[in-house]
Amino acid sequence: MTTSRARIRPYRPSDRDALFDICVRTGDGGGDSRHLYPDPELLPNIFAAPYAELEPELAFVVDDGDRAVGYVLGTAHTPTFVRRFRDTWLPRLADRHPDPAGEPSTPSEVMLRLMHTPERMLVPEIADHPAHLHIDLLPSHQRFGYGRELMNVFLAALAARDVRRVHLGMVTANTGARAFYDRLGFSVLPVADPGPLTYLGRTTGPLTDRDAGGLPGPRAGR
Repeated sequence: MTTSRARIRPYRPSDRDALFDICVRTGDGGGDSRHLYPDPELLPNIFAAPYAELEPELAFVVDDGDRAVGYVLGTAHTPTFVRRFRDTWLPRLADRHPDPAGEPSTPSEVMLRLMHTPERMLVPEIADHPAHLHIDLLPSHQRFGYGRELMNVFLAALAARDVRRVHLGMVTANTGARAFYDRLGFSVLPVADPGPLTYLGRTTGPLTDRDAGGLPGPRAGR
């Protein structure tokens, strides 16, 4: 840790508002996304809240002494998560976040379509990396090593469940995030048609001492 106040701890339900805020404020390539998505609950209800609710044991936050300022969360088994998202999570949100009619034409509609097609997370080429994750940190706490600490805790939690490989999908244009993941030992997972994303993966073994960089605001945009 680089300060005496900030620490990594498990997610608590009382962190929900902070979780949503972090997701929104890092939702545009690591920057604030409020100009793109008028509904402040849209991105969190896709990329943060379902993980915190469905697999809270794999959700961790950076606590600065007042509130959560960063998080890592994910799933140990993507196919199971997709099924639970479809059967349990999506029905609760369909009225607030309806699937757009026709081809999406706005950033919000693109996200709505992603929400209503959780099967997009099932990518055959990376099935041997069954876990996946999302990690975000507010700009005020980036580049202090908290991103590495979050990742180490998450990888250890997966390893304790005998999960050996994990993947993520990131927007290819986010070069800062790519540099962060490269430093943490992630490598490209070839996918035939990845669209705007690059898929990265690694084992759940511990990070090495050389992986000491801070988090430059990755958006694991799937």
